[in-house]
Amino acid sequence: MAEAEEQETGSLEESTDESEEEESEEEPKLKYERLSNGVTEILQKDAASCMTVHDKFLALGTHYGKVYLLDVQGNITQKFDVSPVKINQVSLDESGEHMGVCAEDGKVQVFGLYSGEEFHETFDCPIKIIAVHPHFVRSSCKQFVTGGKKLLLFERSWMSRWKSSILHEGEGNIRSVKWRGHLIAWANNMGVKIFDITSKQRITNVPRDDISLRPDMYPCSLCWKDNVTLIIGWGTSVKICSVKERHANEMRDLPSRYVEIVSQFETEFYISGLAPLCDQLVVLSYVKEVSEKTEREYCARPRLDIIQPLSETCEEISSDALTVRGFQENECRDYHLEYSEGESLFYIVSPRDVVVAKERDQDDHIDWLLEKKKYEEALMAAEISQKNIKRHKILDIGLAYINHLVARGEYDIAARKCQKILGKNAALWEYEVYKFKEIGQLKAISPYLPRGDPVLKPLIYEMILHEFLESDYEGFATLIREWPGDLYNNSVIVQAVRDHLKKDSQNRTLLKTLAELYTYDKNYGNALEIYLTLRHKDVFQLIHKHNLFSSIKDKIVLLMDFDSEKAVDMLLDNEDKISIKKVVEELEDRPELQHVYLHKLFKRDHHKGQRYHEKQISLYAEFDRPNLLPFLRDSIHCPLEKALEICQQRNFVEETVYLLSRMGNSRSALKMIMEELHDVDKAIEFAKEQDDAELWEDLILYSIDKPPFITGLLNNIGTHVDPILLIHRIKEGMEIPNLRDSLVKILQDYNLQILLREGCKKILVADSLSLLKKMHRTQMKGILVDEENICESCLSPILPSDAAKPFSMVVFHCRHMFHKECLPVPSMAHLCILVSSRLFSIMFCVQGRGFVDGERNSQMIEESCLVIFKKYANMM
Repeated sequence: MAEAEEQETGSLEESTDESEEEESEEEPKLKYERLSNGVTEILQKDAASCMTVHDKFLALGTHYGKVYLLDVQGNITQKFDVSPVKINQVSLDESGEHMGVCAEDGKVQVFGLYSGEEFHETFDCPIKIIAVHPHFVRSSCKQFVTGGKKLLLFERSWMSRWKSSILHEGEGNIRSVKWRGHLIAWANNMGVKIFDITSKQRITNVPRDDISLRPDMYPCSLCWKDNVTLIIGWGTSVKICSVKERHANEMRDLPSRYVEIVSQFETEFYISGLAPLCDQLVVLSYVKEVSEKTEREYCARPRLDIIQPLSETCEEISSDALTVRGFQENECRDYHLEYSEGESLFYIVSPRDVVVAKERDQDDHIDWLLEKKKYEEALMAAEISQKNIKRHKILDIGLAYINHLVARGEYDIAARKCQKILGKNAALWEYEVYKFKEIGQLKAISPYLPRGDPVLKPLIYEMILHEFLESDYEGFATLIREWPGDLYNNSVIVQAVRDHLKKDSQNRTLLKTLAELYTYDKNYGNALEIYLTLRHKDVFQLIHKHNLFSSIKDKIVLLMDFDSEKAVDMLLDNEDKISIKKVVEELEDRPELQHVYLHKLFKRDHHKGQRYHEKQISLYAEFDRPNLLPFLRDSIHCPLEKALEICQQRNFVEETVYLLSRMGNSRSALKMIMEELHDVDKAIEFAKEQDDAELWEDLILYSIDKPPFITGLLNNIGTHVDPILLIHRIKEGMEIPNLRDSLVKILQDYNLQILLREGCKKILVADSLSLLKKMHRTQMKGILVDEENICESCLSPILPSDAAKPFSMVVFHCRHMFHKECLPVPSMAHLCILVSSRLFSIMFCVQGRGFVDGERNSQMIEESCLVIFKKYANMM
């Protein structure tokens, strides 16, 4: 529990209570401060008896009959000498323009703070309470009530005179009153009443629970939460009452409103004051405790609790013990709790002290977190509420957090937090780096240093690099890779690395790092030399990236030794920068590398390296025989005689066979296959490729006395050579392996050929018949003959002028027409004189029409067709 503490001597019990509270980890809900300035001066000579609060100012009544108007800081703005004795109550209307005061000597004053209107009256008994109408400023609401032995209502009449009426009497002194809207609530010795000023009716009576308590020592506390909710605290009991409208059919002779108690519960201590806080309650409690040593009861510090009301109980949210001046001498009636609704300010009033409690804001929350060393939570809270905090800065909290982490030895976390907290402030970054250097933790902050926006001084980065160089080569190499080269003075770091290499010249990490530094410094030649020495994979990337081809012309062998495949690809991709001739010359002393280069060149382009094809024959023969034959087949620039000579020297049979066949010496090639390879299948395949009858004859002659060869020929020769030629030459009695199977295969192959021929014949016959029928249908169609057609011989119209006369004509398929008598040779009527084409002629006589129609004289058509087909057959 949090405390509003004061440096003054207390009892043993108090100090014990304080130590227990200090150990609590629960954050308080309220914060406290004394109302000082003018209040301090007043309470040094006088004692506070009552106070009322307005949003704009405070009104404090004292035991010596004075009323002071104070600002919210406690400065005196106005003073009123009302009475020589104790002021019992001060009341203000909502506007803060009118004030009512009552004193122990019966004096009552109601007056305007800024106007001349006044009410002065002195009664013959002490007046304990006064309450002016909340809207007293209005002319229609000039009302106030006073309470002593009776509750009086004063109203100003139309003649500006005040008239009074008794609202209640006979139940002891009226000790508390609260006016809200049209409702007045007051407490006497018997209980609490509520009066409706509009209907002039008393609507309820709430009796007090503990009648054993003296009402003058333990007065009732009243508080309106809103216009219809009244909170009553008396003794240890709290009741929350709700004023409700009565249903019309329930009224009869009853008031139009009634009160329902919605919550009722007991507290641990005696209640001195109540105030609402949203849906919670603020309770000022008077505490009595028993000393463990003397077993005597004493007055402990008052408590200010925030509780959550429930229907029959309550839940404590927070509880604070308040160290107010003179609390050891105070009684329950000496404490008052006043509050300002607009700002949630709570004033704890005691005779010698006034303490202000207010809800804690984000600044207070951050203060508490920092006090408890919860820096991360404080930083998060500040970031979330940065627009609302006034006393704290995110940077200050962050720096405190970094210092806290460093103090605890959590250097890595502290360094990581620097990124977020220091942001782009280069000066702060440099300051923190020096702090980490002092404690020997430069390595911890190195991964988080800014590398751009902002950029720190080069000395900062160099200092960290030197730290790593002295103790951690790998870490040094990592920073060189990750940091841009312009962050530090490259030459300084290069010299430092070279100094270390003097002690350990073969350290690969340092050498690689030095190469990277040379690259940053654009000293690519030195970098390339180191990479090649280290056989580092990045050497090719370095060459490509910085176009170092002119620097590698004398280092081609080194590159090839390192990674021949990548080196060849790079050289071939950049022929314009390093010529083929240059590469071949550089590799002259390393023929195996020369072969790798020329082989890949040939794969890319068969013609580009043609000048080296003769050289490649020897290279393939020496280092890559499997690719020699494909090379000989694909190259058209290879000298065959040279190739043949090399292959014969090395006894490369397959290559020699290919070269002999390519040079036209197929018989020698075949002989070599048979004599050197003894491979009948390859010999047969070779004979098939050459398709030469003499080769087949040579093959048969060579194989005739070799049974395995005969078997091979029998299995494969059937589709190229008549097997009878081979079978007739086989000597009687010769044992031939698998002869039966071979003969069966020959018969199967022959049968297959017969089937294929028959199938083809059927297809041809079917196609021929189909085409003949199609021709027949086409030639059966009629041909139009009209007056425009002429005889191709006499050139006169083909049709006579007198259509009634009979006539004869011949129409050829080529559309040429003749009068029958115009044909020079009647026996050649089947040939057109003009085109000598085979014809299909139709001769007929038409009576009266010149239209030839095959369907009109079917017998003539059939006879003509028969004659034509016979002639056509004879001609064929």
